[in-house]
This record gives sequence, structure tokens and C-alpha cells, in this order.
Amino acid sequence: MIDHPGGSVIPTGFDVPVEPLRRAAHYTGEPGCIAEARAFAAHFLQQLKTEWCAAVDTRAGGDLLLVVSELVTNADRHSNGPYILELEGTDSAVTVSVCDSSIALPRRFPRDPQRIGRHGLEIVHALAAEISVERVPVGKRVRARVDLAP
Repeated sequence: MIDHPGGSVIPTGFDVPVEPLRRAAHYTGEPGCIAEARAFAAHFLQQLKTEWCAAVDTRAGGDLLLVVSELVTNADRHSNGPYILELEGTDSAVTVSVCDSSIALPRRFPRDPQRIGRHGLEIVHALAAEISVERVPVGKRVRARVDLAP
């Protein structure tokens, strides 16, 4: 639409709502799935750069790949079946969603540098702008939004 000084709006035919870029991948839990999920996320970032002209710096890209790794690793280790990775992004943020078949909600442990392992959710909380967990009919969904711009 074109706004005119008189307040009238003339439809141009080019006024289409812009939808975020969305991609999803299904993983079985076979060896190599976590690496495949990281590669899928890296490809998604390239698409955001191309299609959305997203300015993704090295740190934001690394943060996103780490969040994907941690959430997919948790699904891989703690669910009894396949899991789905969904990515939704614009030029300013990417939302990572991982759905798995386990009904057990992830648990964030208090900081403890002496603890070996179980730091995944702590890392995600440090890198993501928002995190949510919800039960869904077949298990749970963990979402984390990673901002791309500082």
C-alpha cells in the first residue's frame, strides 16, 4: 500500500505479509544426528543471510549452533524415540524448537563448576533471549529464541 499525505491508502498489489523463514527436520536418534542438526542449522543461517539479508555475526551464529546442539543432544539422550528440530527466523532472531516424546521436563541445575555434565540447559539459558518448555500431546517442546543482532 502507498500512504498519501491526504490520508488515503492505495493498494499496490505488492503488500503481502512477510512470513518468517521456517524449516524443520526429523531425526531418529541414530549416530550422527546431532552433527546433522548443526549442519541443518548452519544451512538455515545461510538462507537467512540470503533471503532476509540478516546480518549474522560470527558470535550470534556460533550461539545459535550451540543452542541447537544442546537442545538436540538433550532430546537425543532423554527421549525414547525420534525428535523434531524446527527453526523459525527473521533478520533479527531465530527460534529453535525441539519436540521429543519424553514427558519429563528438562531440569536446570544450579551452577556448579565441579559438576561433570548436565550443563546443557544452563548454556541455553546463558545464550538465549527467551526459553519456554511445554508439554504437547506426544511429549514436550523446548523453545529458545536467539537474537542475531547485539
